[in-house]
Amino acid sequence: MSKNILLIVESPAKAGTIQKYLGKNYTVMASMGHVIDLPKSNLGVDVDNDFAPKYITIRGKGDLLTTLKKEAKKADEVLLATDPDREGEAISWHLATALDIDPKSKCRVTFNEITKTAVKEAIKNPRAIDMNLVDAQQARRILDRIVGYKISPILWEKVKRGLSAGRVQSVATRLICDREEEILNFVPEEYHTIDVTLKKKDSAKTFVASYYGEKGKEKGLKTGEEAQAVVKDITDAKFNVEWVKEAIKKRNPQPPFTTSTLQQDASRKLSYQASRTMQIAQTLYEGVNLGGKLGTVGLITYMRTDSLRIADDALFEANAFLKETYGSENVHRRQYKSKKSAQDAHEAIRPTSIRIKPDDIKSKLSNDQYKLYKLIWERFAASQMESAEYRITTAQIDAEGHTFRATGSEVTFKGYMSVYVESGDKKEEKAKALPKLTENEEIALVKPESKQHFTQPPARFSDASLIRELEENGIGRPSTYAPTITTIVSRGYVQRVKKQLIPTELGNVTTDIMKQSFKDIVDVEFTANMEQQLDDVEAGDTGYVRVLKDFYPSFEKSLEVAHETVKKVEIKDKVSDVICDKCGRNMVYKVSKFGKFLACPGYPECKNTMAIRVTTGANCPKCGSEVLVKQSKKGKTYYGCEKWPKCDFMAWDEPVKDEKCPECGGTLMKKTGRGAKIYCYNENCNYERKKEKK
Repeated sequence: MSKNILLIVESPAKAGTIQKYLGKNYTVMASMGHVIDLPKSNLGVDVDNDFAPKYITIRGKGDLLTTLKKEAKKADEVLLATDPDREGEAISWHLATALDIDPKSKCRVTFNEITKTAVKEAIKNPRAIDMNLVDAQQARRILDRIVGYKISPILWEKVKRGLSAGRVQSVATRLICDREEEILNFVPEEYHTIDVTLKKKDSAKTFVASYYGEKGKEKGLKTGEEAQAVVKDITDAKFNVEWVKEAIKKRNPQPPFTTSTLQQDASRKLSYQASRTMQIAQTLYEGVNLGGKLGTVGLITYMRTDSLRIADDALFEANAFLKETYGSENVHRRQYKSKKSAQDAHEAIRPTSIRIKPDDIKSKLSNDQYKLYKLIWERFAASQMESAEYRITTAQIDAEGHTFRATGSEVTFKGYMSVYVESGDKKEEKAKALPKLTENEEIALVKPESKQHFTQPPARFSDASLIRELEENGIGRPSTYAPTITTIVSRGYVQRVKKQLIPTELGNVTTDIMKQSFKDIVDVEFTANMEQQLDDVEAGDTGYVRVLKDFYPSFEKSLEVAHETVKKVEIKDKVSDVICDKCGRNMVYKVSKFGKFLACPGYPECKNTMAIRVTTGANCPKCGSEVLVKQSKKGKTYYGCEKWPKCDFMAWDEPVKDEKCPECGGTLMKKTGRGAKIYCYNENCNYERKKEKK
């Protein structure tokens, strides 16, 4: 007689996918994430008793936990299949405690991908709950709780209510504030370049060489006078080829994605914020119904990972598929080396089966799912292919003692570039090959061109570059990058302007207080060292209570000093020109977790608030009213009529102001990103043109 087994996962979507893989004797239920946690109303940590946490059932989860207990009593066996990471291990431990399951029993199953084979194999090999993983999660949770609950009241008292501090979020905010300070203090330096357009005497085709220096030695041009002197010298000079060198260079493919590199590439190539990338990846991991024989399938492996390891069976399948598709000459089986700090329990992010091609299932996916799956699929496929090869030609050319150099590039073997092209590859592809040049050959000058330049300050952080900075400095872990950025933006410490992350006055003031009073908390090296200690807890090399005991005494002293020394700071709200329609005051700008809004400064006497009205200057193509810039619930910008809901005009593309369609007089729309263009909104008009580059 077969046993009745209760399998508990975290999300309903995952439960639905797995239920289809298993027989009738399995009941698959979802815990909906954590069911037990520290209380919100107080610290919930007994700092005098080895930092013992005081866990409670999360509000609203009582009925769910009761249902899980009933199902557990009816079942012959309970298996806990929460996510395969520290957080998932802690959820399984809390469930085991609540359901009266011995954590040392073989009750825990994990799978890196949600496919029928992986799930069934995992169920055959259950294990005990890994208390080292649980303790690492507890240490992080307690540390974050202590830092947040102890520092936040100081910020409320000295700056304003509602502020929060956090180990990782405070460091991330500091990085953005420090970068802004670098930009403000940057002093640009002038320099000049000279490009000469040249051609062989027997050809009309031209090529460009750039000023290198004098008599073969490199030299910069700092002033316009220096540049003009060179231009004057070479105008009537003879240009002779001194030498020509050719080299074949290889460019290796990038490894498959980790959480960090996926978020960075999705930001650069798809303009997705980190949180959006993770939401889409979650749906691909949990399963999509592809119909037919495939049914519901988890399309990618677990998306919170910093490992580059690839399972042998995935390598074998990829090798066979790529040889069939691209030819064996283009295929190169590769296993990549992870960083020392990587959690190697997981694989890199890859398709669960390379044979499920993006274009074959496009109709079954949302547009966002298709784009992200395609990115993951192509990156993984390219990682198992041959290197691309380029022929690089460099020529040194003399003009009366002034040295110029010309470089040409030509792809001689595409290799992995048949599948996936990086931004660096695109530059190489666009580079032109030089004409055939020989030593001592005389070249004709077509025209010289001198340009003035100034050194540029460092760029502001974007989601992608901040994630890279956090990862390179060992701050946070794959699961924390996206929530960290979401938190610092929603708290008003940082604002996102297009793709740039810019500190607000509140962010700068708070960071200054943290730097003065809590140096360790916002110190990059200290935070990275703390991450290493959490890794040591996971590895079983140290106890989590020891980590907390080492941290707390100096932190407690900093708190005492901060209460006495931090001075009260008043941040005045920026006044708008919008008049409150209830009391006549000028409304002020406020920030909430949903973004900026207008509020009456007469609060609490007047509690009036308004959405900020941002106009495009364009007229609605349906009713002629103004079109406003709006934000969706997920923070995506769209454009809608001011008369909504009476007028239902909404569009992702921005209407063009001060220009009408030359063919029908209708409203023109501006599409950005790939395939940028100007087109007519009128469905019956086919007018469109390429969008001019700035």
